[in-house]
Amino acid sequence: MLTIWGRTTSLNVQKVMWTVGELSLPHQRIDAGGRFGGLASTEFRALNPNGLIPVLKDEDLVLWESHAIVRYLCARYGNGSLWTEDARIRAESDKWMEWTSTTLQPTFTGGVFWGFYRTPPAQRNWNAIHAALNRCVELFGILDRVLSDRSFLAGDQLSMADIVAGAQLYRYFTLDIERPRLPHVEAWYQRLSQRPAYATHVMVPYDELRGRDT
Repeated sequence: MLTIWGRTTSLNVQKVMWTVGELSLPHQRIDAGGRFGGLASTEFRALNPNGLIPVLKDEDLVLWESHAIVRYLCARYGNGSLWTEDARIRAESDKWMEWTSTTLQPTFTGGVFWGFYRTPPAQRNWNAIHAALNRCVELFGILDRVLSDRSFLAGDQLSMADIVAGAQLYRYFTLDIERPRLPHVEAWYQRLSQRPAYATHVMVPYDELRGRDT
């Protein structure tokens, strides 16, 4: 049985848990990080010397870095569903996974979610927030154009690309921010939100993460 360390409100943990849910894998999740702490303990640092979540243990294998974990789970347990042996389709998925890691997530989660939602109002840098929001318009616009002729990022079937990029959508569409109309991204979000594993593991209330003035 899989063991996953991480709290339910962590975006990176949500990617892993959504994957586990899609594949119906037996697992246990151990709360760690945030208000649960434990990341500096000797036991946890033996699993991940970086002191970050998520961490996965599968038999004698220990993995950290959420995208590496998602790839592993899809490759080992998702053949024919989240994983394909077609190298071209898999490369398409990998492309969007890397883009999410290097471009989308730093801009939206790092720039908007952290800068706006997780930062107390009195400490917000509005110039940086607006710059990140403007960049998000460009990035989600890229996704909107790609999704104009397909149901999912790598084609007509859910893939690991949708998991890492689509995990951003719940917060993007529920934050109190201005968003342009993105009909294809909105339709994609609706398709994802109808999946039980997405609803369970990604559409998680995040009020505990709100930055508050003291």
